[in-house]
Amino acid sequence: MNWVEIKVKTTTEAIEAVSNIFYEAGVAGVVIEDPKIYLRSHDPEEWDYLDIPEGLDFEVAQVTGYLIEDSSLAERTQSIRDRISELPSYGLDIGKGEVVLTTISETDWSSAWKKYYKPTHIGKNIVIKPSWEVYKPERDEIVVELDPGMAFGTGTHETTMLCLEILEKYIKKDITVIDVGCGSGILSIASGKLGAKQVLAIDRDENAVRIARENIKRNNLETCVRAVKGDKLQNINFKADIIVANIIADVIIDLSKDAALYLKDNGVFIASGIIKDRKLSVIEALEKNGFDLIEQFEKGEWVALVSTQAPIGD
Repeated sequence: MNWVEIKVKTTTEAIEAVSNIFYEAGVAGVVIEDPKIYLRSHDPEEWDYLDIPEGLDFEVAQVTGYLIEDSSLAERTQSIRDRISELPSYGLDIGKGEVVLTTISETDWSSAWKKYYKPTHIGKNIVIKPSWEVYKPERDEIVVELDPGMAFGTGTHETTMLCLEILEKYIKKDITVIDVGCGSGILSIASGKLGAKQVLAIDRDENAVRIARENIKRNNLETCVRAVKGDKLQNINFKADIIVANIIADVIIDLSKDAALYLKDNGVFIASGIIKDRKLSVIEALEKNGFDLIEQFEKGEWVALVSTQAPIGD
């Protein structure tokens, strides 16, 4: 199976909008490369002394997505180009706005990035370990073994880190979790490892569901974690203690209309993938749909919000 890699050179400001265009065009996951994250991981006083990778431009962020090479490809890629070119009319600086297409096989893609993916420590005790790496855990460490494939979700992006840290704080033994937009299954698997008794992982992309199932099996969690194809919260027949959605602001705003229906009393809605500029609009949507904001967390340009249902009468 061949895939077409679509890479857009843009700005930090336009990352979310471009990502949303990709998702609506049916891409199989999105990779975000923002060089400013590289700077934020170091003390500003050290910036002048950093060994900057050759060719790195801190004014250019890149959003990369993958589409199957089929009969609809030309139409979908043209739609992506057209919609990106319209973004400046909404007041967004898209920078270069350059769109580059490259045909690539899934095998070639998978092997190309593996050399950059190493065990990652997140939160107090979580370790995300690539399936091909050898790692000896320390006492109390929770190891999530992962092969993201084309579904992405390696745990290295700030939005995923935020979710994992929040799940580590909120998950108690024997609770239930719904993971909307599960990708590689990383948040669902971590939830199971942290003690959840039932986790439903949902993604609208068949490839992501397949990879999530493989990762669930890899972590021996088939008895408590299940991955299914679905769109948002449609056809869910139970209520959860936690709903987690690491997607983008527009999808979370839409999701907030129904999330309360699928949460138990005092249940928690964890929403991540929100760029700072969209935080207030997401909070407004949550409050409009009956949620009270409990906590908010930030990493770089990204925000995660934790909310619960407002008491009746508020």
